Amino acid sequence: MKINSISLVSILSTLALASTANAGVMADFYVGGMAGVGGQTLFSDHKNETNAAQSLGIIAGMDIPVIRIEGEYSHLNGSKLDTNDAMLNIYAKLPTSFIMPYMGVGAGIVFGGDHTYTENGIETKYSIHSTTAYQAMLGTTIDILALPIKFDVEGRVLYAPDIYEKTAANTKPDLLDYNLRAKVRFIF
Repeated sequence: MKINSISLVSILSTLALASTANAGVMADFYVGGMAGVGGQTLFSDHKNETNAAQSLGIIAGMDIPVIRIEGEYSHLNGSKLDTNDAMLNIYAKLPTSFIMPYMGVGAGIVFGGDHTYTENGIETKYSIHSTTAYQAMLGTTIDILALPIKFDVEGRVLYAPDIYEKTAANTKPDLLDYNLRAKVRFIF
């Protein structure tokens, strides 16, 4: 009887230690990529200009049970505006099993690129200078249990004020970029 009890205690102890070895890992680190489609609107004092746009980018971050912190770089490409952004994002997520809704905010910069501005039939290219940018995201994560991959589908709105110096019409346009994005994150 004693040998069975010792064997049972040994097996249960081994299982308990093995299960807590992974339970101590509180954060998943990841890298990934994203692609999005949507639109861009440039607001100025007297004119609003909206065009279709696409975005491509890379992400890296840390996923903790209730929040996620992420750095991202995106290239925004529209028919009239071509620029880049670098953002630091924080997400609050609902920890469910396979599908996890989340919302997030981010801050960073919009930099580089140019905007083709048309006024009275004359096209002029303006260079984008570095300016602050803010964004909000709402989405859901789909977790593939057997693989170290997670898929995110999210809507995003980015706002950047005064993206370049005054135009000939004495305006400093603001950028509003909105798109639907798909992300693939590889957990390591």
